[in-house]
Amino acid sequence: MDRGEERGDENAHRATRDRLADGGLFVLTVAVGVAVTVLRRDIAPTEPRWVMDLDAVAGVFGALALWWRRRAPLVLGVVLIASTAVFETTSAAALAVLFTVAVHRTARETLPLAVASVLAHGVYQVLRPNPLLSAWMFLTWIVTVHVAVVGWGLLVRSHRRLIAALRARARAAETEARLRTEHARHEAREALAREMHDVLGHRLSLLTVNAGALAYHREATAEETRRAAELIRENAHRALRDLREVIAVLRAPEGDVPLPEATDIAELVEEADRAGAVVRLRDEAGVSTGAHPVPTAVGRTLYRFVQEGLTNARKHAPTATVDVTITAEPGTAEPGTAEPGTGLSAEVVNGRPPGRPATAPPGAGAGLLGLAERVALVGGDLRHGPTGGGGWRLAVRLPWST
Repeated sequence: MDRGEERGDENAHRATRDRLADGGLFVLTVAVGVAVTVLRRDIAPTEPRWVMDLDAVAGVFGALALWWRRRAPLVLGVVLIASTAVFETTSAAALAVLFTVAVHRTARETLPLAVASVLAHGVYQVLRPNPLLSAWMFLTWIVTVHVAVVGWGLLVRSHRRLIAALRARARAAETEARLRTEHARHEAREALAREMHDVLGHRLSLLTVNAGALAYHREATAEETRRAAELIRENAHRALRDLREVIAVLRAPEGDVPLPEATDIAELVEEADRAGAVVRLRDEAGVSTGAHPVPTAVGRTLYRFVQEGLTNARKHAPTATVDVTITAEPGTAEPGTAEPGTGLSAEVVNGRPPGRPATAPPGAGAGLLGLAERVALVGGDLRHGPTGGGGWRLAVRLPWST
């Protein structure tokens, strides 16, 4: 059930409850009026009959007026309270309206009306005294009744406000939970998109290069064709394996499935070499060999950085030499020691592709955007642009610790 249907059911329930309350109050005020009229004839037999009849008629009109007590409670309250100075049968209706004012209006509006009602009943006692009650007994009774009515109304008002606040808080919590769920789903989709691009983009680019080489060298020997087909088959299997790993990582709790890190960069370069690319790796920081370990998030980002650089170079400059350089910022110890550095700098530079100007690689926007997000998450900085020799340079600066 959505919020609109819930609000509609709540309004229907309130309307039914209000109709039942109005009907009950009408019956109650009529019954009180009849009882007061009968009792008045017994305790004041000398009072003119027309006065009693007029009092009874006023009580009926007062009971009928209760149907409008929610639309104009203050106006109706003033009229009925004024009538209680003369007519006894309108007292029940006046108290009902006073209760309504206490429930739906502020105490600043309720208390003056209650005081006016007490004074009006006092005037009635002066004009048409009750011989069974002394002045003090009458005053005590009237004040007690008004305190009970006003107190009950204020209590109902506080209870309704509390219920409304709790419902609003529950709706806010529900909305917050829904937004958190949507945000988590969005993050999951973003993570899936990044992983799919990084992993499958790399593998598919290898497949493209191998298949292109096989199609280009039509006079290749059977052995060369077999080796090229074997490379295509191997990379296709690895693409499927990587896809399964991506799905497993997204499904499994964090840390259950291993992800590539900085020590896997050397294998990444070897795969590119086997595919026919010329890649030169120079790791002066010692992170790819494990001599200087880096935090998992930094190592994983560095791996994805190198992978994106090789993928773009393979797509847009397949015959150019690619240089992968990883250096440590000043403060890093010599390889073999345990002292960490302050940061890492890495770059992937490829030569100018034949027949192409030094511009941004076409179609590389999505990958670079996802890589920039990865780098920003660990506090790094990504830069890219053409080199002086007409090639392309992808550079990153990563903190040694996150």
